[in-house]
Amino acid sequence: MKRVFVQLRAELLLLARNGEQLLLTLVIPVVLLAFFGAVDVLPTGDIDSIDFLVPGIIAVAIMSTSMVSLGIATGFERSYQVLKRLGATPLTRGELVVAKILTVFVVELVQIAVLLPIGFAQGWRPAGSTVALAIVAVLLGTATFAGLGLILAGSLRAEINLAAQNGLYLVLLLLGGMIISQDSLPGPMASISAALPSSALAEFLRSSLNGDGQLLAPALVLTVWAIVAPLIAARRFRWS
Repeated sequence: MKRVFVQLRAELLLLARNGEQLLLTLVIPVVLLAFFGAVDVLPTGDIDSIDFLVPGIIAVAIMSTSMVSLGIATGFERSYQVLKRLGATPLTRGELVVAKILTVFVVELVQIAVLLPIGFAQGWRPAGSTVALAIVAVLLGTATFAGLGLILAGSLRAEINLAAQNGLYLVLLLLGGMIISQDSLPGPMASISAALPSSALAEFLRSSLNGDGQLLAPALVLTVWAIVAPLIAARRFRWS
């Protein structure tokens, strides 16, 4: 564990020096929440728009940080041979994956601390009594999307990885029930959406924070993703 915490400290220091990445990571979810929370244009089904939106935007923030930000940065680290040098140290691939997942979790805590006051200002009030489950959802979502991001970053060339990360992000954003309700999607798309990690995370957060909706099904789907994705990333990740 000592090697993991040493690498975690190094990752956080590198992230703190990358002001543009931090700005993007924080600004995009804030703009989405502020805009769509003020303009009631999204199809949210039977749920009040702000109750639908706040957990969904938290899910977007987790996906943006865990998958896209982490995956793109790691892909370029790999192409610049930074990770090859790490491979010559006692740090294992699994320990690198764990350290990177912990790094994005720290960033997500900051994101959530910024997003929640905006949600409160727009009238959102959590009605669920299962806040602890919301924390579990954040942890599972972080592991899932970090695993997916690292699978791509550890297998593809940096330029292809960049395109793949953004393409997957767009697909999960549109079909994942984060800002558009599953009920608004056509039948086949709604079925696919239910199995996606983005949809499972958003529904898990809504159920635990709002006190309504399904809890067991999205929790099981997200748990499977959270186990499988990091394991594949740890096994398939190549240093160079």
